Amino acid sequence: MSEQDKARHVFQALKTAEAAEPQAALAMLNGLIELTRGGGDDQSIEIDEARASAFLAICEVGKALHRGKPSPPPWTGAIAATERWLALAK
Repeated sequence: MSEQDKARHVFQALKTAEAAEPQAALAMLNGLIELTRGGGDDQSIEIDEARASAFLAICEVGKALHRGKPSPPPWTGAIAATERWLALAK
């Protein structure tokens, strides 16, 4: 799977998870971990950093969902970080 395919899949999954119930969203986010890990490929540092930022932002959403915080999880940050990764992967 190419870097662009991974980023696109993560982006689409985030949009789907955002509309899902918290437990279902958490399960979807857990399924994205392998896609957000660096594959040791010869990617530019910018792509590596964008992927890492997306991973961290997704983790923040996951933590918020897991804790059941009363405020909404930080979906906007995770989606924006993934959009940046996708833009750089093209």
